[in-house]
Amino acid sequence: MTDVPGLRLPDHFAERIRDLEEGRAEPAAPRDASTVVLLRDATGGGVEVYMLRRVTSMPFAPGAYVFPGGSVDARDGDRTVGWAGPSPAEWGAAFGAGETLARELVCAAVRETFEESGVLLAGPTPDTIVADLAGDDWEADRQALLGRSQSLAALLDRRGLVLRGDLLRPWAHWITPVIEERRYDTRFFVAALPAGQRTQDVSTESDRVTWVRPREAVDAARRGAMALLPPTMVTLTELAAYDSVAAVLAAERVVRPRLPEARVTGDGVYLFMPPELDGHVPGARP
Repeated sequence: MTDVPGLRLPDHFAERIRDLEEGRAEPAAPRDASTVVLLRDATGGGVEVYMLRRVTSMPFAPGAYVFPGGSVDARDGDRTVGWAGPSPAEWGAAFGAGETLARELVCAAVRETFEESGVLLAGPTPDTIVADLAGDDWEADRQALLGRSQSLAALLDRRGLVLRGDLLRPWAHWITPVIEERRYDTRFFVAALPAGQRTQDVSTESDRVTWVRPREAVDAARRGAMALLPPTMVTLTELAAYDSVAAVLAAERVVRPRLPEARVTGDGVYLFMPPELDGHVPGARP
């Protein structure tokens, strides 16, 4: 057993690291993205999270269990979108982002959640939420978002809805390591599953969906029974400490960028977490 305090990576990453260090390659520019951890209270206490298993044909993280989310779309910054909750400036302060990017991140969070789970964080007024999304007309709207023939702003306007940003909370900020050729600059949000809505197995990028207790997912990953990316593993480990969705939403979070670093050692290639996250991922040692 190694004493290296990191997550072991395949040896082929060693060449990529050397190429970057010696100037034969340039790091890929990370794409801005949003991820939403949908939560519900579990029977007997604690919380459950909604997760999707990515199909094995996906170029990024095939076979991994993830939360709904994806890259920011150019139209996510539309200023005509109906808006309720913290202002883009407030979101920017929470995530260390400019006002324009903050608006895009929140809209991407709402759009991607609807696209990948059928849950829509919006309502007719700033203090109500749409309840019944089971009709064929809602599925047509979801497909139009996926096909980019309709923007989130246009959907909300036509439906007479406002985006409910107040249902979201900032949780974390992860940047994909520089060794990866596909990189993302991702802000993580948490949100409760709205009353009256239910998740649906609708994502074409996944082959399985599940509600699972965070601790059970972490234990499954440590046994090798569930593939989790390090940011997902850390998020689940953090959420396992809360006994209710209300407690998660009330948590005071200071969000700072987390950028794991890959290094070659005499024992192999390892991904090192920030020091405060030691022990949060399988294979990491304190």
